[in-house]
Amino acid sequence: MDRLETRELEYFVAVAEELHFSRAAERLGIAQPPLSRAIARLERRMEVRLLERTSRRVALTPAGEVFLDECRRLLRELDGAVDRARRAAAHARLALAVRPGTGSGLLAELLGSYDGAAPELVFTYDRVGALRDGSADVALLCVGSDDLTGLGTVEVAEELPVALMPRGHRLATRREVTTTELREDPGYREQCPPVGLDEIVDRVALGRLVTVVGSAAVDRLTRDVVAVAVADLPATRLALAWPRQASRPDVAAFAATARRMAGEAGARKRTA
Repeated sequence: MDRLETRELEYFVAVAEELHFSRAAERLGIAQPPLSRAIARLERRMEVRLLERTSRRVALTPAGEVFLDECRRLLRELDGAVDRARRAAAHARLALAVRPGTGSGLLAELLGSYDGAAPELVFTYDRVGALRDGSADVALLCVGSDDLTGLGTVEVAEELPVALMPRGHRLATRREVTTTELREDPGYREQCPPVGLDEIVDRVALGRLVTVVGSAAVDRLTRDVVAVAVADLPATRLALAWPRQASRPDVAAFAATARRMAGEAGARKRTA
């Protein structure tokens, strides 16, 4: 089969999202008959039925649902490739996506070990999305929490889970706590609120929140907030990620820096 064209992917996504050929054609700015022919031709070329059609409805087949996810991903990655090429042509600085509130110690170590120009920091909760849409060249993220398809990665650190609580909290003097004990507190939130670390710390200090974060955040706490180890949660593995197809020399250099830093950290652990 000849390679599919971007136009065919866009046509299919429009029909699959609208589940209506007339609305999809209007969205694409084309007439309905050529759109219908294009989808039928796509199915013949792929030898797969993507849509179930009746006089009253259009529905995705199981194969169509899979193909829709893949088309969306491919189109995002194509847009990201264009944006990354434009950034490279403009000699833009390397863009590093990080979660708001990421511990400054790890970031400072990573940035301090890199010999090139200091990267631009892109603060976002969707770090993988930032890589795919081209708004970031590399990202610091948690292993196991995102779909890393098409990304190169190198683990750079491990964070232990700690519970943040007001200094006067009944558990604040403990060396460690369990999630069962934390759930007894009405202010406990298993999912950390999607706000910056400073706001999280303020909420905890005011007695409005108890939650779990990575140990790298400890260096950002105020005297009114205590961090207590959580005994029954696993450590979080942090990794640097980048699109495998990225060929910018500074992306490769930054990844090499992360590998070197991870190797040095591993050597320190073995000799400790």
